[in-house]
This record gives sequence, C-alpha cells and structure tokens, in this order.
Amino acid sequence: MFARILAVAVTAAASVVPAVAHADVGRPALAPPPVQDEDRAGDHLTVTVRHAGDGTDGTFELYCHPGSGDHPDVSGACETLDRVARWGRDTFAPVPEGSVCTMQYGGPATAHVTGRWAGRPVDASYDRSDGCQIGRWDRLVPLLPDLRPQGQP
Repeated sequence: MFARILAVAVTAAASVVPAVAHADVGRPALAPPPVQDEDRAGDHLTVTVRHAGDGTDGTFELYCHPGSGDHPDVSGACETLDRVARWGRDTFAPVPEGSVCTMQYGGPATAHVTGRWAGRPVDASYDRSDGCQIGRWDRLVPLLPDLRPQGQP
C-alpha cells in the first residue's frame, strides 16, 4: 500500500510545474532599464565624518556626473560609487540583520551620508564596530576615509 501511495505522490509531483516556469515562454525576458544620464544629474551626497583623525573629520559635499564639490577625492569617490552601484541593490544598505560578523573593533570613526544617488534618496550611517561594519565602510573608500592599517588592501 505504501509503495502505491508513494508512486501516486511522485507522479503527481512530477506533473505539477509552477506557472512561473511557463510565464516567459515565447516572450523576451524583461530586464530593468539601465540608469540613464538624466537619473545621474542629481547625484549629490553630503558626507560627515567624525572621530577618524588625521585631518579626515569634517563635512564634505560631493557631486558626480559631473564631479565637483569639496570632498577630498571627488573623482575617486565618484568612480567607487559607480563601480559598486548595482541596479536593484541599495549601495548604502545596512548590514543585514542576523549577519555573522567578526568581533573586531576598527576604531571610533563614524560617518553619515545623505543626499541623492542614482535618483534615490540616501540617508546612511557607518561605523567600524565589527568586521561587517568595517567591510561595509572599506567598500566605499575613498568616499569614506581609508582607515585600514598601512599596507593592507
């Protein structure tokens, strides 16, 4: 009896194909539109850095596309943001809840980034309180100051 029930269940499961599997049959795949220059025209960020030391503290304005402002490395910061930006992903997203992070301390530095990037509002805070936060900070160097120990990439 068990073998017969199992055979019926396997046959039924094999014949059920999700509707999603058939949704794009005969239709071209839809891709999100790329970021256009007119979306970039408003790329403006205000970066406030505290407790970083070595003259890196302060509030800096950054404009990209075209690059300008009083940020210490306008072209490097804009290039980094262009490199890490991905459609559908928040460049400035916090570390996801429940992430497993190394217990290391990267110093008391904090940063707050506000403004607009790729047509979206930005309001993000950064610190170096654990390995995940340090990695999140380091991905945005030179938008944020490079606080890695000398000789480390």
